[in-house]
Amino acid sequence: MAASMKQATGGVEETAAEEEPRVLEPGAAPFGNFPHYSRFHPPEQRLRLLPPELLRRLFPQSPETRPILGLDVGCNSGDLSVALYKHFLSLHDGETCSDASRELHLLCCDIDPVLVERAEKECPFPDGLTFITLDFMNHRTRKVLLSSFLSQFGCSVFDIGFCMSITMWIHLNHGDQGLWEFLAHLSSLCCYLLVEPQPWKCYRAAARRLRKLGLHDFDHFRSLAIRGDMANQIVQILTQDHGMELVCCFGNTSWDRSLLLFRAKQATETHPIPESLIEEGKERNRIRFWRQ
Repeated sequence: MAASMKQATGGVEETAAEEEPRVLEPGAAPFGNFPHYSRFHPPEQRLRLLPPELLRRLFPQSPETRPILGLDVGCNSGDLSVALYKHFLSLHDGETCSDASRELHLLCCDIDPVLVERAEKECPFPDGLTFITLDFMNHRTRKVLLSSFLSQFGCSVFDIGFCMSITMWIHLNHGDQGLWEFLAHLSSLCCYLLVEPQPWKCYRAAARRLRKLGLHDFDHFRSLAIRGDMANQIVQILTQDHGMELVCCFGNTSWDRSLLLFRAKQATETHPIPESLIEEGKERNRIRFWRQ
């Protein structure tokens, strides 16, 4: 049902964009399925905060045996997925690398089949990025599709997950319990997790814009108990409830969203945190809290 709703919404937004070219504002789509998301939240804002060598520092031995496996949840039309892929492999615009898929392979999923189709068609690295339509909150479908991908590499979990400005849409559409379960699933599937939570002001803006469009309000918005400092709320859920530890805050984007890196505590032996990243994280967090 969610997928069909997503597809219908995407079609309406597409038609509007063709008739009157403009930048769609956040909150205009009930599931965050914007046709041209990167126009108002460009990938470069995230990339400038992330060290290009991050994955090689976290997984120094992986390319010798298999590629680093990443999961990008809520990939939209793939612009950020491709940008992250190029960034971590230090590839420049127009540059390709025949060995890239041996170093890093991303499974990118989105609930909107129209956006996924566009991502597949426009992806410059089809051997290194796989795009699938998936409602991540559908347990049965999620288990089948993700297990199928992981089994190709003889793995049961991903090395790293990317959750970039997705938590609000899960929260608004599935409530407090849905957010808790979403983070539980991600933490059980990934050794490391990079999260970009939307702040609470984005929740209010999303609800307001839906009302302006004459659409129904989010079912859970007014009843949410988890609210306020959403970055801190998500840190608390992941560290206290789901067995992860906060490794580093890479700072904030120009639209005031933190980039938070977590690691599963059980991954300590197989994926130790590089000392340089620990010190870098401490310094970044000192600067962050001093500025507050």
